Amino acid sequence: MTRTVVVAGVGPGLGESIARRFAAEGCRVGLFARSADYLDDLAADLDETPGAGLSVPTDLTDPDEIAAGFEAVRDAFGPVDVLVNHASAASWEGLTEIDTASFERALAVGPKAALHCSQEAVADMRAGDGGTVIFTGATTSVRGREGAIGFSAAKFACRGMAESMARELGPEGIHVAHVVLDGGILPPDREVENPDDYLDPDAIADSYWHLVEQDESAWTLELDLRPHVEDF
Repeated sequence: MTRTVVVAGVGPGLGESIARRFAAEGCRVGLFARSADYLDDLAADLDETPGAGLSVPTDLTDPDEIAAGFEAVRDAFGPVDVLVNHASAASWEGLTEIDTASFERALAVGPKAALHCSQEAVADMRAGDGGTVIFTGATTSVRGREGAIGFSAAKFACRGMAESMARELGPEGIHVAHVVLDGGILPPDREVENPDDYLDPDAIADSYWHLVEQDESAWTLELDLRPHVEDF
């Protein structure tokens, strides 16, 4: 089955791994982010796979740009079957350090962007044969992180959205899943001392694809991924 996918928040690392994994399965992938040159290069790479890519430079804090981006994907590939809400804005500041603008940006790039992207994608899924919405979460989705009040608030909000949407949309054949990435992700641009202490972005992408392919009789609501540790 050929699927149309939107990955909202693509960059080097996990976002790119997700896009490449889906394209390898024959998906047509719309790439949403602000970096036009990067998206153009990645889309060209995806066109060499069984799937295809579409560069959609988008400011995810702007609902009008999100709506225009989805129209571009529909024009190129058809209605959206899969959405990955992957965008976030890290505000590594505590309660007394953070300012209003930083806090609002964390919410705008995280749950607000996810809201507008989900509304666009779910409209297609409801008109078709269902689909899948995946949220990228983090340790801070379930345990607030000291010194990161904006990031923690945004990730908690996205988890709540995913749980609410799963119960609302599941009976309509739309699978909503939240993925807790409980650990650091191997960086794409530097070596690390102990790679086994990190999540492999390609392995995470494999898990995302599994969520898309799950039978509706056994859908996952929340998936917890973490690096292997000796003592668990």
